[in-house]
Amino acid sequence: MKTKEKSKQIIEAAQNTKKPEPEKIARCLSSGSTLLNLACTNTAGGAFPEGKYIFFVGDSASGKTFLSMTCFAEAVRNPAFKNYRLIYDNVEDGCLLDLGALFGKTVAKRIESPAQDEDGLPRNSSTVEEFYYNLDDALLQSKKDGKPIVYILDSMDGLSSASEEEKFQESKEAFEKGKTTTGSYGDGKAKKNSEGLRKAIKGLRETGSILIIICQTRDNIGVGFATKTRSGGRALRFYSTLEIWLAVKNKIKKNVRGKDREIGISTKVQLKKNRYTGETHEIELDIYPSYGIDDIGSCIDYLLKEGWWSKKKQTILATEFGVECTKEKLISHIEIGGEKDLKKLQEVTENCWNDIRKSANLERKKKYNDDNMDVD
Repeated sequence: MKTKEKSKQIIEAAQNTKKPEPEKIARCLSSGSTLLNLACTNTAGGAFPEGKYIFFVGDSASGKTFLSMTCFAEAVRNPAFKNYRLIYDNVEDGCLLDLGALFGKTVAKRIESPAQDEDGLPRNSSTVEEFYYNLDDALLQSKKDGKPIVYILDSMDGLSSASEEEKFQESKEAFEKGKTTTGSYGDGKAKKNSEGLRKAIKGLRETGSILIIICQTRDNIGVGFATKTRSGGRALRFYSTLEIWLAVKNKIKKNVRGKDREIGISTKVQLKKNRYTGETHEIELDIYPSYGIDDIGSCIDYLLKEGWWSKKKQTILATEFGVECTKEKLISHIEIGGEKDLKKLQEVTENCWNDIRKSANLERKKKYNDDNMDVD
């Protein structure tokens, strides 16, 4: 079959694909990545439902913080989240990004810390108990003033606990006296997370707020089924609406002055839990420290990989845009087209995504419907 004829059939199939309900998109905060949005909700416009808790788990330098900051930027640009407070609990004090340069001065100004000290300076959580106190205060304030929150904890691993600090002081005092103590340094996070999240879920639901907790991966030594694990207990997964794992697939390099220079990373994103659609997916994202998430490039790669668009040598046939050019020129063409062409690319990617889902569905009569129910 000729390429243009095949492309015509694909577009016709896309036109018959059922579009998502607009109200569902409005209730979800975008991740800044069309592919991740689709993996979470099967819609290009949003990923994280309001009133829910989202769990990020990832390797070091896999893009967790970049993704969370992008969520703040998407909240600022989305009128549906205009009234939201953006709270960043920078436990690790590891985010030194120039937020104004990457995401705009408006975004940088709207991001606030969870609390302030007596001098009015930002104060982030230091223990798991303090984190839940800060979150509870923010949710109580939200109920009073009607302003929901997007609260990001970065990260659970950076938090201590009251029991851990008490054990440390006990051991320190014993050491100074030439004695030793028994027992482990169990941090008690699992129990505190179970108690804290159970209460927080209700507050998130009542205020329409969103909580994102970031956690670092650890090597799962001695276990054959999975090479990675994480700390914090089972509650972190149990209460989450979405559980998203990130890992560096490879480094992106560019030859500059005769040498290959690292300019970004290709990140593998795996959705391990999804209460929103019940589906789990795996996607890939390109992230550049000087730019952020390359949504356009990632969508183009996806459309080529799935055969929606064709490529001959370095020339891409982007049927819906009516152009045949290299990837770099196609990206430039879409960027010049502005919001209109960006939305068109999202729509094309969504059509491809849902056409694949439709093709993969079981073609069987529904087991439960009104026709075989005893309905009064």
